[in-house]
Amino acid sequence: MKNKITGRSAFLALLKDEGITHLFGNPGTTELPIMHALKDHPDLTYVMAMQESLVVAIADGYSRASGKLVACNVHVAPGLGNAMGSLYNAQFTGTPMILTAGQQEQGHGLMEPVLYGPLVRMAEPLVKWAVEVTRLEDLPRIVRRAAKVATTPPTGPVFISLPGDILNSEAGIDLGRSTRIDARVKPSDEALKVFAARLLRAERPAIVTMDEVVKSDALREAAELAELLGAAAYQSSTPYGSHFLSESPSFVGTLARVQKVARDMLAPYDLLIALGGDPLRMSVYSEIDALPDGLGIVQIGLVDWEIAKNYGAEIALKADLKETLRALIPVLKEMGGPTLAGRARQRLAELAPKNWTARRAALVEQIGKSAGRAPIDPDFLVLQMIEAMPDSAILIDEGLTSSRQITALRPHRDRYGYHGLASGGIGWGLPASVGASIANPDRPVVCFSGDGSAMYSIQSLWTAAHHKLPLNVVIANNGGYRIIKQRLLAFHGDDNYVGMDFVDPPVDFAGVAKALGCEAIRISDPRELKATLASAFNRPGTKLIEVMVDGKV
Repeated sequence: MKNKITGRSAFLALLKDEGITHLFGNPGTTELPIMHALKDHPDLTYVMAMQESLVVAIADGYSRASGKLVACNVHVAPGLGNAMGSLYNAQFTGTPMILTAGQQEQGHGLMEPVLYGPLVRMAEPLVKWAVEVTRLEDLPRIVRRAAKVATTPPTGPVFISLPGDILNSEAGIDLGRSTRIDARVKPSDEALKVFAARLLRAERPAIVTMDEVVKSDALREAAELAELLGAAAYQSSTPYGSHFLSESPSFVGTLARVQKVARDMLAPYDLLIALGGDPLRMSVYSEIDALPDGLGIVQIGLVDWEIAKNYGAEIALKADLKETLRALIPVLKEMGGPTLAGRARQRLAELAPKNWTARRAALVEQIGKSAGRAPIDPDFLVLQMIEAMPDSAILIDEGLTSSRQITALRPHRDRYGYHGLASGGIGWGLPASVGASIANPDRPVVCFSGDGSAMYSIQSLWTAAHHKLPLNVVIANNGGYRIIKQRLLAFHGDDNYVGMDFVDPPVDFAGVAKALGCEAIRISDPRELKATLASAFNRPGTKLIEVMVDGKV
């Protein structure tokens, strides 16, 4: 005889058995069964955010900063609607996430009551799988399948609609068991030899790395490949993670997201080695193609949609990056012999004057010239912030125009040390930093945000303050949407900035932060930056540091 259990308690027990330790949510009436059941599951921490877009973004940040499956719960159709922008971001980064929403009781939903909506149809465009539970006996199979689907490459969000009658009913059910699919496959020996031979034929190879390097934990292997070949290594044009070890002698920086600039950067090379997804994701349209004529591509990755998506590849291997590079490097050494080692030394010597380390030194000297400028130069703010950060800190970056030099100044040293806005949907940074801090209680977290982005999700600060997180939010306040001003001027020759300023009245970020329970500091003198930031970063608690920066276009 199976032990009887309510749907609400079974749901939480299933989540815990799938490795979930935190449930991120914003409760409503249809979620009350879950809230009722939480008292029987004290080992599951409920993290409340003040709007559903924040719920999903906090969960997203937790997963990106830990690599773990996450679960979040929102409130019926309006709540799912609020969450859609953040769900778009999570889909873009392939975040393994179980998103649930309470649904009206079956039968009652047929009457289309207040707040009703077709939740599965609403979620489907942005998730790997969407389903509504129609029998309590099916709940274990659905949750188990959802966890498996979310965590299997290509990873991504899944959605479950939870009707109230399912959560409140009781039955004798088998909770089943958790399954994880090991997708760490590597190519055949024959394919590795063909791939290695192509790399050895290249006279001027370049490597471009994407987010799969992070997911596969292949940072060191990617650097070893680059140094073995003496190849120039770039982060892709959307560098939203620690995609390469910055201090490797091979690393030369980030590819531009402007077609002509990216094309010019790649023009000297005769082979592009793409590690992971789309190496040339651009932002706005251009008649110029980012890929130089005649530049061949070879590619490795698990997400077959991203392989050769826009540009054909001479060789394409559907395989895990870490496992493939571990197997490839010995083959290259054997086939290349002493000749390969000699060529690599020569190539790395040629890169030395222009690699990341050399460029950083020159950039620091250049930025130092603006040390006394007021309003504060955004690049100088970034330099002072980076120099004040503890080495172990995690940086969440949504500074947009103010953060243009972050990846050129702060070295990537571990897979979870840096997370940037990926999809372009702003407002992600503040809540994501809350999630990253919850996931890493022993590491300080610094969030760098523009003022426009911060206003999309400023109430995230309450959740951080409530949980007493060691989180520091640095807001570059330039009084408006500077990136839109730049593009209006560049693309249309128009400097009439309608709807792009918020200076009348100005937004008092320090005041807002205090109202939400945080320590708040405002800095307008560049001489105060480094000491004030260093002091804040090394004190406990949640703090907001508002920095008044130059907003001219």
